[in-house]
Amino acid sequence: MTDPAHDADTLRERALTTLTTARARTTLLTSCVEDPDLTAQHSPLMSPLVWDLAHIGNQEEQWLLRTVAGREAMRPEIDGIYDAFEHPRAARPTLPLLPPTEARHYASEVRGRVLDLLESTAFHGTRLTEAAFAFGMIAQHEQQHDETMLITHQLRKGPQALTAPDPEPAPLLTGPSEVLVPGGPFTMGTSTEPWALDNERPAHRREVPPFYIDTTPVTNAAYKAFIEDGGYDDDRWWTPEGWAHIRGNSIHAPLFWRRDGKQWLRRRFGVTEVVPPDEPVLHVCWYEADAYARWAGRRLPTEAEWEKAARHDPAGDRSMRYPWGDDDPGPEHANLGQRHLRPAPAGSYPEGESPLGVRQLIGDVWEWTASDFLPYPGFQAFPYKEYSEVFFGPEYKVLRGGAFAVDAVACRGTFRNWDYPIRRQIFSGFRTARSAGDV
Repeated sequence: MTDPAHDADTLRERALTTLTTARARTTLLTSCVEDPDLTAQHSPLMSPLVWDLAHIGNQEEQWLLRTVAGREAMRPEIDGIYDAFEHPRAARPTLPLLPPTEARHYASEVRGRVLDLLESTAFHGTRLTEAAFAFGMIAQHEQQHDETMLITHQLRKGPQALTAPDPEPAPLLTGPSEVLVPGGPFTMGTSTEPWALDNERPAHRREVPPFYIDTTPVTNAAYKAFIEDGGYDDDRWWTPEGWAHIRGNSIHAPLFWRRDGKQWLRRRFGVTEVVPPDEPVLHVCWYEADAYARWAGRRLPTEAEWEKAARHDPAGDRSMRYPWGDDDPGPEHANLGQRHLRPAPAGSYPEGESPLGVRQLIGDVWEWTASDFLPYPGFQAFPYKEYSEVFFGPEYKVLRGGAFAVDAVACRGTFRNWDYPIRRQIFSGFRTARSAGDV
């Protein structure tokens, strides 16, 4: 019989570790630049970094100190300022934001009280406290904002502020360029992952016909061939909406790329460098991914196909937590957690491949899928409808797998991300697929 006290200790340690890891990353992202860079808006697509910092503290206070612990509000007058649904990002610089020193103090004071609360919380009784879900939700929320702050750093003009070691070079991948995923049912989503968010639930069976999927994400070299073949100038490869978007915005290459003579350069976190041919392509929108796939005689995988490729174990006819099994991600499995500031070369992380031999399904780049963001059968919003429910519909496309900017706590085989098909500032790439009957 399992010792309940041991379970509580394990949950408490996991919550403490994930909260501490997230805060260390938040501190790095907000301390590597001077205060004027924290209060500036570096793109109308993004909030000032100081807004994210105080918003992280405000959400933590509202959910853990007020909702879970039932305490009085510390700063009720700022709730509206840091309500993400009340103020669009472009308007946030006009708000009376807490200045950097005050924002840091507020977030730190909230965290101190939360750590005291963590010591005394019993992880049962309500859905929020069961298995420390509320603490896991807040850790994921902070890491998601850390990812958006890293996007802001990429958009920021000026000298390099962040550094990290590059991934190890990958041996040349000598296997097949695509993998056959057999047809049949599999279990999609989860009903058992304790910190899974509402849109990942519930687990349900999906029937998926046989299909082929790329062994690795599409590389810069492969995408460059699309550019050089006139892909951006040929409407055959684009949806009408995609064609209107790229023509109307004069888009001719991935975001941050520019041609210099016969070579392509890119800007990455304040450094200009030659586009590395063997890395997965990055900063492309859904329309670009879809057009490339059509040009290549293929298509984007559906969300169900992507998840089956990532989780299905044909030997045991079961769905795993990750492509490599049920163990939490390690550095040998995937490029996660801002450990590096770029994708690893295509073919990296052989220990992270799926039973069928598909690589880099977790980490490196978010992967666009063909699917709209829709609820699973039996979906129930929890703990608030604004996390997922208000975004369901054809306006948003699903991305899967996470990126180098994503922490493991906010990345699972079931984790679902979504965005408008025009978005390019996100760390997005893709891989292609084809139906098994296609030649």
